[in-house]
Amino acid sequence: MSAAAGLGAAPRTAVIAPAGRLAVLRALRRRYLAGRLLLVTVLALAATAALVVWGVMAGSSDLGVGQTVLALLGAGEPSHEFIVRELRLPRVIGAVVVGLALGMSGALTQTFSRNPLATPDILGVTSGAAAGAVAAIVLGGGAYAVGSGLLGLGMPVVATIGALGTAAVVYGLSWRGGVDSYRLILIGIGATATLGGLTNYLMVRGSLSQAAAATQWLVGSLAGVTWTSVWPVLIVLLVITPLALTQTSALDIGQLGDEMSTGLGVPVQRHRIAVLVCAVVLCAAAVSAAGPVGFVAFVAPQLAQRLGRTPRPPLLASALLGAAMVTAADILGRAVLPWSVPVGIITAIIGAPYLIWLLTRRTAGGRSAA
Repeated sequence: MSAAAGLGAAPRTAVIAPAGRLAVLRALRRRYLAGRLLLVTVLALAATAALVVWGVMAGSSDLGVGQTVLALLGAGEPSHEFIVRELRLPRVIGAVVVGLALGMSGALTQTFSRNPLATPDILGVTSGAAAGAVAAIVLGGGAYAVGSGLLGLGMPVVATIGALGTAAVVYGLSWRGGVDSYRLILIGIGATATLGGLTNYLMVRGSLSQAAAATQWLVGSLAGVTWTSVWPVLIVLLVITPLALTQTSALDIGQLGDEMSTGLGVPVQRHRIAVLVCAVVLCAAAVSAAGPVGFVAFVAPQLAQRLGRTPRPPLLASALLGAAMVTAADILGRAVLPWSVPVGIITAIIGAPYLIWLLTRRTAGGRSAA
């Protein structure tokens, strides 16, 4: 009897041992990927901090570290304090918050649609915010300060209304018993073209000064950023970021598909609407401050996903890489190049080739990335 028991135990041990080793390997891989993502996030934070220091120091009149620190503490020369605290620091912090908002917004839209092309730029959200802001500029007297706007509303409010309205239309037209990412992108492209025509009409309808102000803003520039325009974006980040992070588990499950998500208890449509609202508000806040800074919401999440080797774009890493990208582009445009270049042009030069590469890339099955 004992011999029979021994003979029966041997095959069972041979089966369990490989399964145990596989479980250990999977646990080690999960730990490695989690550590890698943490490292990417920390490095992105460090890069952003270094760029902030460089951005405050660099400019037409370079300042040393000691001069910059004294100016920040209010103990430097009056001219240095004015340059650092009133001119450079608002612009640098503006670049950071705009990049944070765009990076997280792109990560949210790419994740819930499970498509790297589904960014606020392509879905029409950015164009909707821009159309609303241009309407505020043209119909509000030609100013693009945060306090001015259509019917007395501030620029962030008008831009948010335009972005939310566009997102609702695109989402509604994409709905056919569910939302297909391919259909969502096609309708978003159509909405972007339509809103571009509306924006051009508003600029033609306005006066020369209003058209000039709108043109400067539409390029995507941080030249006019002040503390007044930074605070709304910062407040939106403080409110929306915790709400977006509460959707992390649902975003992870959503990568398995709608049927699996529903079976695991995720309210798919309510989750998607919550994610879309968070992404739209973040994008609208960024657009209201700096104009439509293109391709940041597209490139930063993809870069974060590839560096972290994650199944979807990570939210915090995407936001930090977006901040680093916008800050670096602004420094390059105002302090490195021999002439001043708006940040939106530099991000477009960086992001457009990547978009072309992604569109032409073929998967193993012969299908395009879209």
